[in-house]
Amino acid sequence: MRWHSLVLGAACLMASVLTTASELSEKLQSSDHVLLMRHALAPGLGDPARYTLDDCKTQRNLNDEGRQQAQAAGQWLRLQGITAADVQSSAWCRCKDTAMLLGFGGFTVEPALGSFFDEMHKARSQNQQLEKFIASRLKNKGNKALILVTHHVNIYEFTGENIGSGDMVLAKVDASGKMLSFSLIPRSAQRKF
Repeated sequence: MRWHSLVLGAACLMASVLTTASELSEKLQSSDHVLLMRHALAPGLGDPARYTLDDCKTQRNLNDEGRQQAQAAGQWLRLQGITAADVQSSAWCRCKDTAMLLGFGGFTVEPALGSFFDEMHKARSQNQQLEKFIASRLKNKGNKALILVTHHVNIYEFTGENIGSGDMVLAKVDASGKMLSFSLIPRSAQRKF
């Protein structure tokens, strides 16, 4: 009897996971949801003085744990039923490395995802660029999930939510790319499946 209960419990848990998986993938196949991800773990704050976007050695980069986080995030997304994605990234190396390690066959650098950490006065205009980009990209993405790998400041300006390295935000947006609602997908939830 106890064995039967365990099997039944496991089956119910699996059904719950599959329902969640299909909900996430269905939302990301629609034209009103986007997934924003903060780059994986890159220890430190900001970038060193005189960094350049053309030279990763001058920037704050992913460490081994961060690279593992990015790969695990991609695996988790595929377990959720996401098989095809339009991955867009900030030009910073820690974002590009995260985007590549997700394993969806590459990414495109998008200026609207660039950090404004060193120029916080640009937060509003950068967010407006991001909204326009999201609106235009969602119109033409087909069934692919739109995944945007960016920075803490960008996600905070878009959602008002502080998130950790490797955390994701599933955002519902209107036709102009403005956020209507969102749900946080922390790294800890990504490891559960």
